[in-house]
Amino acid sequence: MFKYIIKRILLLIPILIGVSAIIFALKTVTPGDPARQILGNNATQEQIDEKREELGLNDPVLVQYVRYIGGVCHGDFGNSYRTGEPVLSEILPRLKTSGIITLGAVAIGAFLGIILGIISALKKYTWIDSLVLVISMFFQSVPEFVVGLVLILVFAVKLHVLPTSGIENPLGYIMPMLCIGLPSIASYTRITRSSMLEVLGEDYIRTARAKGQTEHNITYHHALRNAMIPVAQSVGTSLGNSIGGGMVVETVFGVPGVGKYIVDSITQRNYPSILGGALIIAIVLVVINLLVDIAFVLIDPRLKTTIIAGEKKQKKAKPAVA
Repeated sequence: MFKYIIKRILLLIPILIGVSAIIFALKTVTPGDPARQILGNNATQEQIDEKREELGLNDPVLVQYVRYIGGVCHGDFGNSYRTGEPVLSEILPRLKTSGIITLGAVAIGAFLGIILGIISALKKYTWIDSLVLVISMFFQSVPEFVVGLVLILVFAVKLHVLPTSGIENPLGYIMPMLCIGLPSIASYTRITRSSMLEVLGEDYIRTARAKGQTEHNITYHHALRNAMIPVAQSVGTSLGNSIGGGMVVETVFGVPGVGKYIVDSITQRNYPSILGGALIIAIVLVVINLLVDIAFVLIDPRLKTTIIAGEKKQKKAKPAVA
């Protein structure tokens, strides 16, 4: 088990190098001169050349990349062209905001999806089952920005119970969370329904019924616990999707998160901020996937047994040293 965790951690290194290389390559082929972006259109060519030399933009791309990665390894993601402040110091407060919205959205989607999935499984092939599936698919089919505009129209413009934008108070988090969380209901509903139906058909469930246990006890003390294993695995994927979808939602609601920071940086051609924001999101996603994989192994005893057996088999297969 320990070897498995070490291997997964070491696998993060080439993944992050690959992600950073792709992002940096896109930056180099993007039109526009960062030096002119900093100095403005009234700057002379001599001033621009001096600024490019100062920023190291005249160096070969590989040299620039190695220098950038060296800085990242020491926590230096560069300085913003717009403010001159370190990118990391600008992103960290926004990362907290994005994290709160993402976790809240996943909680909303998982809570509603699991409930609907359980209802659908217990009422399979009835009109309730069909209604649940239609409702969940409806939320998945509607784009996030449309959901956001509808929420603004209903709760902010018509009912005046939630702010239209910003997070000046806790109520500002509600609509962004709903906007990201509602589309994920369909995924949780399908996974929960499928898993519950599979578990309810197992032999030990039939044995529990034969012993006279109530359906409530069978459902919530036997079936649900085992049915939640695939659902727990899908949480990691949902977290990744929620972080990606946050860019659009944060822009719609004017939330000062990492997503909006990157979008604003793109419009301003603020390359250090774009690189830093994208790389930090990539790091967060990779770490989340690692933690989810490890947690899933700990949750599911079958996987843990398989991994341990594989490690023992690999150890026995090593040839003896003469």
